[in-house]
Amino acid sequence: MLKADLVRVRHMLDAAKDAIAFSTNKTRHDLDTDRMLVLSLVKSIEIIGEAASGVS
Repeated sequence: MLKADLVRVRHMLDAAKDAIAFSTNKTRHDLDTDRMLVLSLVKSIEIIGEAASGVS
């Protein structure tokens, strides 16, 4: 695996860990009512997607 790929995979892992941390002990109701939660999860998913698109 290329060094750049390792960096991207690390970014993906970090973003996934962030998403898990943000959503721990949250309910569907929290997701429906907490805009900051939604935006933080969307951003984490964006980071994962952007990093994944660059992996060879």
